[in-house]
Amino acid sequence: MGKYGSGNTEWFVKDRFGMFIHWGLYSMPARHEWVRNREMISNENYQKYFDHFNPDLFNPKEWAKAAREAGMKYFVITTKHHEGFCMWDSKYTDYKVTNTKCGRDLLREVVDAFRAEGLKVGFYYSLIDWHHPDFTIDCIHPLREAPNREELNKGRDMKRYAEYMRNQVTELLTNYGKIDILWFDFSYPREDGSGKDHNDWESEKLVKMIRSIQPEIILDNRLDLPDEGDIRTPEQYVPDTPLKDDNGNLLVWEGCQTFSGSWGYHRDEQTWKSPKQCIDMLINHVSRNGNLLMNVGPTSRGYLDHRALNCLKAYADWMKYNARSIYNCGPAPDGLVAPTDCRYTYNKAENTLYLHILNWPFKHIHLAGLAGKVAYAQFLQDGSEVKMREPDSSVHNNLNSATPDAAITFELPVLKPNTEVPVIEIFLK
Repeated sequence: MGKYGSGNTEWFVKDRFGMFIHWGLYSMPARHEWVRNREMISNENYQKYFDHFNPDLFNPKEWAKAAREAGMKYFVITTKHHEGFCMWDSKYTDYKVTNTKCGRDLLREVVDAFRAEGLKVGFYYSLIDWHHPDFTIDCIHPLREAPNREELNKGRDMKRYAEYMRNQVTELLTNYGKIDILWFDFSYPREDGSGKDHNDWESEKLVKMIRSIQPEIILDNRLDLPDEGDIRTPEQYVPDTPLKDDNGNLLVWEGCQTFSGSWGYHRDEQTWKSPKQCIDMLINHVSRNGNLLMNVGPTSRGYLDHRALNCLKAYADWMKYNARSIYNCGPAPDGLVAPTDCRYTYNKAENTLYLHILNWPFKHIHLAGLAGKVAYAQFLQDGSEVKMREPDSSVHNNLNSATPDAAITFELPVLKPNTEVPVIEIFLK
């Protein structure tokens, strides 16, 4: 247990797959959730989005159903992003969803819908707040280039803002039942003092308060504390190997990723990942001992657009048959190296290895280090046997296909099975 306590990650490393939801007023301009920063929009010019926010097609039961069918076991939703707009009925601000035309606590509806589908609940809360009158103008604030910046900063008090955050986090942790994950975003200390760090957030006091309310909650590592929370959170990239501490112990980590290049709804964004890329990403995370938190950005009318639904459907189609290779799994035992264009995951409790074949080979594949160790192997999607041979086999004993020493060889069909990424389930002796 660290200096600031620790959350319960036992369920987390088994569930492996979650949904991130970025939703706020930025879904209306629909050109990136950092639109206020990028276009340096003032509170006054951003107000039109608040005045017209009315997600009339919002149906969180549809979101939750899509998440469950995709194989996701938990979700994390933006309760407040950097723009400062609150998706719940906070008593500490008027800048909240219940004061829009919508007039409802949308956060509560989302929590109820996802809980009903059996998913665990996570809240994202931005440390940054470009709307709050006490949040000082800094290097990433929309007003950072304002000629009267110093004048605008007079009277702003980060201590008052830190208290505001604690009050709001208390609401989130007391009014919505058990919360499994609390995701803060983000600290950006600068040597010249133009950023913000744990002193600005009063992070130690914040974490102590959180642990007093919900001691088992999982915290991320973005509060700029030496005790870096319960999980590491690489963003928009996949680590090449399992993450470890200075003593070589495996760390709990979760990659947060997007279907496209934006977190919030971006109407014109064109770099959407293919179904194969999305599935590969999930496999790569778990094979390196990580979780995948995959993001959707609902439209301002409250639905998931066709591109997001297509990606979720791809997960659903694959996970329906291959989920055993993801849940309760992690990296292969030490010393086992997967063949070229393949990834291993391993269920330690069941002593079962899973071979994910990302690029289909022709007729056979050699697995080093498994000679004499495999009891049986089958394709996971249909439970059909995969024939194997040991090094002493005389079958096709030539330089190209002979089983190497200490390896086994799987004999494969010429055509790839009808799934994006075939998986072979290997029962070890």
